[in-house]
Amino acid sequence: MAKATVTGVVFPEGGNPRTVLLTRRNVQPFQGYWCLPGGHIDDGETVKNAVRREIQEETGLGFEPENFIGFFDEIFPEHRFHAVVLAFSGPGSGTLRHQPEEVTDIAWVPLDQALSMQLAFNHNLVLQCYAKTLTP
Repeated sequence: MAKATVTGVVFPEGGNPRTVLLTRRNVQPFQGYWCLPGGHIDDGETVKNAVRREIQEETGLGFEPENFIGFFDEIFPEHRFHAVVLAFSGPGSGTLRHQPEEVTDIAWVPLDQALSMQLAFNHNLVLQCYAKTLTP
């Protein structure tokens, strides 16, 4: 059965929305890959609270989900993984600090560079859709 998950395209508070936050996974599936921060929605938790919590847990940042980017199927039979991710964008505030159990590294990355990377899950598609929301 599919799981419900969330992810956030985080940009610096008061900064350039073409700079996004990526984390390097320390857990399977996709261990060692860069991705957008996020995770599973807990029982009884709202979607927006889940994305705030997951980003804070993984990055130390506060996050305000300002815009809904869309939903994305994440079906990877080779990993026995099936989820639907709800993606939001918004500013991150505070001081970066990663949770070593889940994240080995964290970085602000120019959007164009992030789009050229092989990211975990379907996060390249999430970033492509996010990029379309930005004015040239």
